[in-house]
Amino acid sequence: MAESAGLPLAEPGLWVERVGDRSFPTGRPALFLDRDGTINVDTDYPSDPADIVLRPQMLPPIEAANRAGIPVVIVTNQSGIARGYFGWDAFAKVNGRVLDLLARSNAVADMVLACGYHEKGSGPLAIANHPMRKPNPGMLVEAARRLGLDLGRSLIVGDKLADMEAGERAGLTRGWLVDGQPSTIGGFAVSPLRDARDVDGLLTAIRSF
Repeated sequence: MAESAGLPLAEPGLWVERVGDRSFPTGRPALFLDRDGTINVDTDYPSDPADIVLRPQMLPPIEAANRAGIPVVIVTNQSGIARGYFGWDAFAKVNGRVLDLLARSNAVADMVLACGYHEKGSGPLAIANHPMRKPNPGMLVEAARRLGLDLGRSLIVGDKLADMEAGERAGLTRGWLVDGQPSTIGGFAVSPLRDARDVDGLLTAIRSF
């Protein structure tokens, strides 16, 4: 599979899709979002678009970032591809469904990156600790290179510590962990995202840019 085959694959296990035509000046921060378990309900290796249900808590932060001119970047590990549970074609359909549901709610993502590498995969996707797979920061760094982002001012939201670790390794200083607890990773501050008050805190951070 490759970009020439009609899919935005920068390499066999890396999906990089620019969504829409919004342009951003160099040096803007970004709102990085994990997908499964953060934007949509995690159904365990989702491969059927009909199963996708958005988590409504994430809609206001995405809308706020859109209004503030902050790029919204989805960064998602997809080990199901390496494991052979589904292919990039199925991922494309699920990804399209997520983007469509967001758009119907007036929430727009500007870029999607997905890592299909995993040590338990097969063929060219069977790579352990690939730099693009969270908790490594590769997807965030790649998005920053393509969009000219200021990673130090960017924010990340995810449902796993690997998301927070990826943010810290990429040079971010703040993240929100779905159903998590407040903590620090080096100089990186993790805030919980459990209730409306936590969402308000994230909204305040986005609106402060």
